[in-house]
Amino acid sequence: MTPRTSEVKRVTKETSISILLDLDRSEPIEIKTGLAFFDHLLTSMAFHGRFSLTVTAKGDLAVDGHHLVEDTGIVLGQALAGAQVKAGTVERFGHAVIPMDEALVEAAIDVCGRSTLGYRMRYPQERVGDFDVALIREFMGGLCMQAGISLHVESRCGENSHHIAEALFKALGKALSRAYGPSVNEMSSKGRTGY
Repeated sequence: MTPRTSEVKRVTKETSISILLDLDRSEPIEIKTGLAFFDHLLTSMAFHGRFSLTVTAKGDLAVDGHHLVEDTGIVLGQALAGAQVKAGTVERFGHAVIPMDEALVEAAIDVCGRSTLGYRMRYPQERVGDFDVALIREFMGGLCMQAGISLHVESRCGENSHHIAEALFKALGKALSRAYGPSVNEMSSKGRTGY
């Protein structure tokens, strides 16, 4: 089987981001973005998705974290698309429901070549430490657009924004791992390979 790896670098006036993704290995996981809680979320996603992820990101954090978080989603989406090209046909669908204490979050993915984000998340607190949880939607949007996936996420319940966000990224990791797994089917119901 062709290794399902991808390396993507992106440099703009606001950010410089490098991502190395390996869907066939579970380590290393090395995340350095300058945003501690975002590092924690990405680490949780990769660990529970059982894939290796190296992220080195720098951005205009003196302004805020918006560009860095969104652009990291963009680059990760490009890395997933690159890994899919190498993998060929993938399982396509992935789903996970993850509890974390009082929080319960669901993520469902369709690797379909069409970008859609259904984002039904509720965060009782606007910030976790110095991290604005509203930026998570920007990350997810960039990820979907570049990976060409339909992603639906929903917080079923939760009272603590840290728990809700962490459960979301754990669910995302699990769903990604399942959706990008090798497929036993060569064709879709539409007769098109991979979709």
